[in-house]
Amino acid sequence: MRPKITLKLATSLDGKIALANGDSQWVTSEAARAHGRYLRADNDAIAVGANTAEIDNPRLTTRVPGTSNPIRIVFDSTLRLDLDSYLVTTANDTPTWVFTRTGSEAKAESLRARGVVVHPITDENGLSLNEAVSIMGECGIRNLLVEGGGTLIASFVRAGLFDTLHWYRAPVLLGGDGRDCVGALSLTKMDQAVRLHRMKINEVGHDLHEVYVKAD
Repeated sequence: MRPKITLKLATSLDGKIALANGDSQWVTSEAARAHGRYLRADNDAIAVGANTAEIDNPRLTTRVPGTSNPIRIVFDSTLRLDLDSYLVTTANDTPTWVFTRTGSEAKAESLRARGVVVHPITDENGLSLNEAVSIMGECGIRNLLVEGGGTLIASFVRAGLFDTLHWYRAPVLLGGDGRDCVGALSLTKMDQAVRLHRMKINEVGHDLHEVYVKAD
Protein backbone atom coordinates (compact mmCIF):
# COMPACT_ATOMS: atom_id res chain seq x y z
CA MET A 1 0.00 0.00 0.00
CA ARG A 2 1.41 3.38 -0.94
CA PRO A 3 1.86 6.14 1.66
CA LYS A 4 -0.62 8.96 2.05
CA ILE A 5 1.02 11.75 0.05
CA THR A 6 0.84 15.43 0.92
CA LEU A 7 2.19 18.15 -1.37
CA LYS A 8 3.45 21.35 0.23
CA LEU A 9 3.83 24.69 -1.56
CA ALA A 10 5.31 27.87 -0.08
CA THR A 11 4.88 30.64 -2.63
CA SER A 12 4.25 34.25 -3.49
CA LEU A 13 0.71 35.29 -4.43
CA ASP A 14 1.58 34.71 -8.08
CA GLY A 15 2.66 31.12 -7.43
CA LYS A 16 6.44 31.55 -7.45
CA ILE A 17 8.86 29.73 -5.18
CA ALA A 18 11.98 31.73 -6.04
CA LEU A 19 13.41 34.49 -8.18
CA ALA A 20 14.77 33.65 -11.62
CA ASN A 21 18.28 33.37 -10.15
CA GLY A 22 17.09 30.82 -7.57
CA ASP A 23 17.05 33.15 -4.55
CA SER A 24 14.21 31.94 -2.30
CA GLN A 25 15.12 32.95 1.25
CA TRP A 26 12.59 33.77 2.26
CA VAL A 27 9.33 33.93 0.29
CA THR A 28 7.05 33.14 3.23
CA SER A 29 7.27 34.40 6.81
CA GLU A 30 8.96 32.79 9.78
CA ALA A 31 5.49 32.02 11.18
CA ALA A 32 4.59 30.07 8.03
CA ARG A 33 7.91 28.25 8.03
CA ALA A 34 7.45 27.27 11.67
CA HIS A 35 3.93 26.04 10.88
CA GLY A 36 5.37 23.95 8.05
CA ARG A 37 7.86 22.32 10.39
CA TYR A 38 4.94 20.92 12.41
CA LEU A 39 3.62 19.53 9.13
CA ARG A 40 6.96 17.78 8.68
CA ALA A 41 6.61 16.30 12.16
CA ASP A 42 3.30 14.70 11.13
CA ASN A 43 4.95 12.71 8.32
CA ASP A 44 7.26 9.70 8.23
CA ALA A 45 9.27 11.03 5.29
CA ILE A 46 9.86 14.25 3.39
CA ALA A 47 10.92 14.44 -0.27
CA VAL A 48 12.60 17.05 -2.45
CA GLY A 49 14.06 17.08 -5.94
CA ALA A 50 17.72 17.28 -6.90
CA ASN A 51 17.53 20.99 -7.73
CA THR A 52 16.16 21.87 -4.30
CA ALA A 53 18.79 19.73 -2.59
CA GLU A 54 21.55 21.35 -4.64
CA ILE A 55 20.45 25.00 -4.46
CA ASP A 56 19.03 25.20 -0.93
CA ASN A 57 21.21 22.61 0.87
CA PRO A 58 18.22 22.00 3.20
CA ARG A 59 18.14 20.28 6.56
CA LEU A 60 14.62 18.85 6.11
CA THR A 61 14.29 18.43 9.87
CA THR A 62 11.41 19.44 12.14
CA ARG A 63 13.31 21.47 14.74
CA VAL A 64 10.20 20.99 16.89
CA PRO A 65 10.92 19.89 20.49
CA GLY A 66 9.62 16.44 21.31
CA THR A 67 9.24 15.32 17.67
CA SER A 68 11.22 12.90 15.53
CA ASN A 69 12.77 13.92 12.24
CA PRO A 70 11.33 12.29 9.12
CA ILE A 71 13.37 10.27 6.68
CA ARG A 72 14.82 12.74 4.14
CA ILE A 73 14.32 11.61 0.53
CA VAL A 74 15.93 13.10 -2.58
CA PHE A 75 14.76 12.26 -6.10
CA ASP A 76 18.07 12.59 -7.95
CA SER A 77 18.11 10.85 -11.33
CA THR A 78 21.83 11.42 -12.00
CA LEU A 79 23.24 11.39 -8.44
CA ARG A 80 24.07 15.08 -8.25
CA LEU A 81 23.77 15.19 -4.45
CA ASP A 82 26.89 16.80 -2.99
CA LEU A 83 28.86 14.60 -0.62
CA ASP A 84 29.40 17.66 1.57
CA SER A 85 25.71 18.59 1.68
CA TYR A 86 23.84 18.70 4.97
CA LEU A 87 21.66 15.76 3.90
CA VAL A 88 24.73 13.57 3.36
CA THR A 89 26.91 14.67 6.28
CA THR A 90 24.07 14.06 8.77
CA ALA A 91 22.77 10.81 7.21
CA ASN A 92 24.03 8.70 10.10
CA ASP A 93 21.98 10.80 12.52
CA THR A 94 18.84 11.37 10.43
CA PRO A 95 18.20 8.90 7.58
CA THR A 96 18.68 10.14 4.02
CA TRP A 97 17.46 8.17 1.02
CA VAL A 98 18.16 8.84 -2.65
CA PHE A 99 16.07 7.49 -5.51
CA THR A 100 18.13 7.54 -8.69
CA ARG A 101 18.01 6.39 -12.30
CA THR A 102 21.59 6.57 -13.49
CA GLY A 103 24.93 7.79 -12.26
CA SER A 104 28.38 6.74 -11.26
CA GLU A 105 28.46 3.56 -9.21
CA ALA A 106 31.47 5.07 -7.46
CA LYS A 107 29.30 8.04 -6.42
CA ALA A 108 26.59 5.69 -5.20
CA GLU A 109 29.12 3.79 -3.09
CA SER A 110 30.50 7.07 -1.72
CA LEU A 111 27.00 8.04 -0.63
CA ARG A 112 26.38 4.64 0.93
CA ALA A 113 29.69 4.87 2.78
CA ARG A 114 28.38 8.04 4.42
CA GLY A 115 25.16 6.35 5.52
CA VAL A 116 22.87 7.34 2.62
CA VAL A 117 20.45 4.68 1.36
CA VAL A 118 20.55 4.62 -2.46
CA HIS A 119 17.58 3.10 -4.33
CA PRO A 120 18.12 2.60 -8.09
CA ILE A 121 14.74 2.76 -9.86
CA THR A 122 13.79 3.32 -13.48
CA ASP A 123 11.18 3.07 -16.18
CA GLU A 124 10.99 4.15 -19.80
CA ASN A 125 10.35 7.77 -18.78
CA GLY A 126 13.05 8.06 -16.13
CA LEU A 127 12.42 7.76 -12.40
CA SER A 128 9.37 5.65 -11.60
CA LEU A 129 7.40 7.40 -8.87
CA ASN A 130 5.11 4.39 -8.57
CA GLU A 131 8.09 2.15 -7.83
CA ALA A 132 9.49 4.69 -5.37
CA VAL A 133 6.29 5.04 -3.35
CA SER A 134 5.85 1.26 -3.42
CA ILE A 135 9.32 0.88 -1.86
CA MET A 136 8.41 3.49 0.74
CA GLY A 137 5.26 1.59 1.67
CA GLU A 138 7.15 -1.69 1.93
CA CYS A 139 9.64 0.01 4.28
CA GLY A 140 6.91 1.23 6.61
CA ILE A 141 6.49 4.82 5.42
CA ARG A 142 2.80 5.62 5.83
CA ASN A 143 2.86 9.40 5.29
CA LEU A 144 5.02 11.29 2.77
CA LEU A 145 5.40 15.06 2.50
CA VAL A 146 6.64 16.35 -0.88
CA GLU A 147 8.13 19.84 -0.56
CA GLY A 148 9.35 20.53 -4.09
CA GLY A 149 10.65 21.99 -6.19
CA GLY A 150 8.25 22.63 -9.02
CA THR A 151 9.50 19.81 -11.25
CA LEU A 152 9.03 17.15 -8.56
CA ILE A 153 5.63 18.53 -7.53
CA ALA A 154 4.50 18.40 -11.18
CA SER A 155 5.71 14.79 -11.47
CA PHE A 156 3.56 13.72 -8.52
CA VAL A 157 0.57 15.67 -9.86
CA ARG A 158 0.91 14.15 -13.35
CA ALA A 159 1.08 10.67 -11.82
CA GLY A 160 -1.98 11.35 -9.65
CA LEU A 161 0.12 10.48 -6.62
CA PHE A 162 -1.15 12.86 -3.99
CA ASP A 163 -4.03 13.11 -1.55
CA THR A 164 -3.70 16.51 0.10
CA LEU A 165 -2.09 19.84 -0.76
CA HIS A 166 -0.97 22.43 1.80
CA TRP A 167 -0.34 25.86 0.27
CA TYR A 168 1.36 28.69 2.15
CA ARG A 169 0.97 31.97 0.24
CA ALA A 170 2.80 35.17 1.12
CA PRO A 171 1.48 38.65 0.19
CA VAL A 172 4.33 39.34 -2.22
CA LEU A 173 4.68 39.28 -6.02
CA LEU A 174 7.78 37.87 -7.73
CA GLY A 175 6.72 38.27 -11.36
CA GLY A 176 6.63 36.14 -14.47
CA ASP A 177 10.35 35.46 -14.50
CA GLY A 178 10.17 33.80 -11.07
CA ARG A 179 10.31 30.04 -10.66
CA ASP A 180 6.93 28.29 -10.75
CA CYS A 181 5.69 26.23 -7.81
CA VAL A 182 4.32 23.57 -10.19
CA GLY A 183 6.22 22.61 -13.33
CA ALA A 184 4.77 21.73 -16.71
CA LEU A 185 1.79 19.37 -16.73
CA SER A 186 1.51 19.22 -20.56
CA LEU A 187 -2.26 19.73 -20.56
CA THR A 188 -4.01 20.39 -23.88
CA LYS A 189 -7.65 20.73 -22.79
CA MET A 190 -9.29 22.41 -19.81
CA ASP A 191 -11.10 19.20 -18.92
CA GLN A 192 -7.65 17.72 -18.16
CA ALA A 193 -7.06 20.29 -15.41
CA VAL A 194 -6.35 18.86 -11.97
CA ARG A 195 -9.34 19.67 -9.77
CA LEU A 196 -9.09 20.24 -6.02
CA HIS A 197 -11.48 20.92 -3.17
CA ARG A 198 -10.44 23.56 -0.65
CA MET A 199 -11.03 22.23 2.85
CA LYS A 200 -9.59 24.98 5.03
CA ILE A 201 -8.04 28.44 4.91
CA ASN A 202 -6.46 30.37 7.76
CA GLU A 203 -3.92 33.10 8.40
CA VAL A 204 -0.43 32.19 9.62
CA GLY A 205 1.36 35.40 10.44
CA HIS A 206 0.96 37.58 7.35
CA ASP A 207 0.55 34.54 5.09
CA LEU A 208 -2.37 32.33 4.09
CA HIS A 209 -2.44 28.58 4.72
CA GLU A 210 -4.84 26.66 2.49
CA VAL A 211 -5.57 22.95 2.60
CA TYR A 212 -6.92 21.13 -0.45
CA VAL A 213 -7.83 17.54 -1.27
CA LYS A 214 -7.81 16.00 -4.71
CA ALA A 215 -11.26 15.92 -6.32
CA ASP A 216 -12.61 12.54 -7.36
